[in-house]
Amino acid sequence: MSEFDYDLFVIGGGSGGVRAARLAAALGKKVAIVEEYRLGGTCVIRGCVPKKLFVYASQFSEHFEDARGYGWTVGKSEFDWTTLIANKDREIERLEGLYHRGLENAGAEIIASRAELTGPNSIHIKATGQDVTARHILIAVGGKPNPHASLPGHELCIKSNEAFHLDTLPKAIIIAGGGYIAVEFANIFHGLGVETTLIYRGKEILSRFDMDMRRGLHAAMEEKGIRILCHEIFERIERGADGRLVAHTNNGKSLVADQVMLALGRDPNTDGLGLEAAGVETGPKGEILVDEYSRSNVESIYAVGDVTNRVELTPVAIHESMCLIDTLYRDRPTSPDHDLIATAVFSQPEIGTVGLSEDDASKKFDELEIYRAEFRPMKATLSGRSEKTIMKLVVNAEDRKVLGAHILGHDAGELAQILGIVLKAGCTKDDFDRTMAVHPTASEELVTMYQPSYRIKGGERV
Repeated sequence: MSEFDYDLFVIGGGSGGVRAARLAAALGKKVAIVEEYRLGGTCVIRGCVPKKLFVYASQFSEHFEDARGYGWTVGKSEFDWTTLIANKDREIERLEGLYHRGLENAGAEIIASRAELTGPNSIHIKATGQDVTARHILIAVGGKPNPHASLPGHELCIKSNEAFHLDTLPKAIIIAGGGYIAVEFANIFHGLGVETTLIYRGKEILSRFDMDMRRGLHAAMEEKGIRILCHEIFERIERGADGRLVAHTNNGKSLVADQVMLALGRDPNTDGLGLEAAGVETGPKGEILVDEYSRSNVESIYAVGDVTNRVELTPVAIHESMCLIDTLYRDRPTSPDHDLIATAVFSQPEIGTVGLSEDDASKKFDELEIYRAEFRPMKATLSGRSEKTIMKLVVNAEDRKVLGAHILGHDAGELAQILGIVLKAGCTKDDFDRTMAVHPTASEELVTMYQPSYRIKGGERV
């Protein structure tokens, strides 16, 4: 008989935690997973999935406009926010049910409660007052929006969590931030007919992306009518006499809107977990510090996903969990591979990217070849839309290896997934050149850019 109640106890029912619990249980391990809110975590309940549904909803206004150029007579169209919310909630409920069934079918025990560590192998379950033990504990509680508590009036603002549950669609919104969440919601709300302002303290949105993608999206968003204010921050938020919100900025502006949204980063959700009682070390943001196998400084305690502040993406958390199961239960120690992770920004147009940006590559390699194409996509020729597509390859001149691939345009996220495989395989520009084009497609530009647009040598453009 085991000296522990469980082989694996998982705290957090998001994508990473659920995957680890299900796989371990399917291997015959005694597993419990505890979640205080709903299974699915940030991604399924209040992140990627509902956001993508909102993205689809916001695109129809442009689809209706484009249809006219193709001979369609489009009648009066109306958007109903409450219908979108209700249908979104129904889909989230369906997905949550799949998570429940997957865990139950694998034999994992699901506990609806908050849990706290009381030692290296012990957990207190708040809902029942029960104390249990486990040979291994996995913390997969994810992150939470930074409340920006130092901002006067921050309590009047919403964050991404609340944006999915607003009772009414605002007529005007101001969004603070320049990352994925801020940019995506700016496009969503604008597409739904909301007067939208994006305010960002930096010089250009999406700081970790290739500069051509950043500038190209910025221009496209402004052309659509989204107001973008860079080098600007909130000084205070207050409610006006008419009930609307007034956002005062460092540059003396007073911006009025129905809602103000803060998208100023996310923090590891480690408050009140009992990490100190278990002796688990954390970093400056509260993140759990782990080694290459996702193990904390405490031998029995592991962590995956956003709570470790490594790479805050759902597929990364899932991958880390699968590696952990290999390490713990398949006698196959596996370290998560965080290199060359493809990603997408579901803006309008989208950004799809994998590998190094031009700026980052120029700091690591002596000479680069940059292949860049900017063009009006075929669909826009009849729709009349002026939106441009940009495709860019960053190549090491010495061995012709493709270091980065970046796309701004429709369905760029879909292309990024394929390019992720290509770059992971170590393909060279010669491999691209030998590949036959699929015509007529926008993506054929990736294999028909035969001559460099320019070169970077010693960090300088030549």
